[in-house]
Amino acid sequence: MHDLDRFLLHTAVPAVFLLALIEAIVLSRRQRYDWRAFCVSTFDLAARLAVGIFLPLSIAAPLVHAAHAHRVATLPLDNWAAVPLLFLGQEFCYYWYHRAAHRMRWFWCNHAVHHSPNELNLSAAFRIGVLGKASGTALFFVPLAWLGFPPAIVFAVLSLNLLYQFWLHATWIPRLGWLEGILNTPSAHRVHHASNLDYLDANYGGVLVVFDRLFGTYVPERADLPCRYGLVHPMTSYNPLHVEFAQWRALLRDLAAARSLRAVLGYLFLPPGWSPDGPGETTEALRARRDAGGAGAGAIAGSGHTGAALPATAHGPSGS
Repeated sequence: MHDLDRFLLHTAVPAVFLLALIEAIVLSRRQRYDWRAFCVSTFDLAARLAVGIFLPLSIAAPLVHAAHAHRVATLPLDNWAAVPLLFLGQEFCYYWYHRAAHRMRWFWCNHAVHHSPNELNLSAAFRIGVLGKASGTALFFVPLAWLGFPPAIVFAVLSLNLLYQFWLHATWIPRLGWLEGILNTPSAHRVHHASNLDYLDANYGGVLVVFDRLFGTYVPERADLPCRYGLVHPMTSYNPLHVEFAQWRALLRDLAAARSLRAVLGYLFLPPGWSPDGPGETTEALRARRDAGGAGAGAIAGSGHTGAALPATAHGPSGS
């Protein structure tokens, strides 16, 4: 085990859990706190640790190691220029992974677990989904291994990126002035987690929002539009297995009903909410329906949840 991995497992994870617990206790004395959601997030954290230790499956890891075996250079971190290159490269790769996790249903099936809490707080930060590695998210970090960074370092830095994002889930931290639009802040991340139609599919950066600004996905928090959290069709179940696998089950149902290769590929790799028989409930379709003043536009404008909806006709509400 790498020293950084040891730090993350033995120090960072317990600290993150303890801080989330402290926040929960403090908030519960001031307002209603969803302890059942906290327990679901704790289950996810424990399950991911167990899977990582006893069943470390990653379908894309062989590609990462193959890319490193055929690397164009070797970039040791004792080279001063390699550190900022790794940081920016990792941030770039993370941006595109995170964007795909909202815009490609295959990756959304696991990432939706992270967006399933109906209240945003620190415990939501460690509800990430147990099938992340098995779904192939490592694929997005192949370029870094090919450039010459050791895979173990690449994924350790990714873990640090995620660790930075822990505090972003605190809704009691206000906007941070000139840092907004540069760093990923709690305000920017509130927008990312919001289900309001005007906020969907925004702010994918990890530490920075520079690539969001570059690629047109940065959306600032608005004082006139309070964030609503959860999924487009809210998760109402506290069964941790349902929370973990509801999206996968819905995907399998759609694949079983698909009548063409186009439909199969669309269900797998087009945005959540895509339908082969019409506009469906992608973010674009929902916005077009709202802007046209179509049926249900009023409800749609105030509904939603991160990234995109599940087709209501095929899946119904995410919770049960």
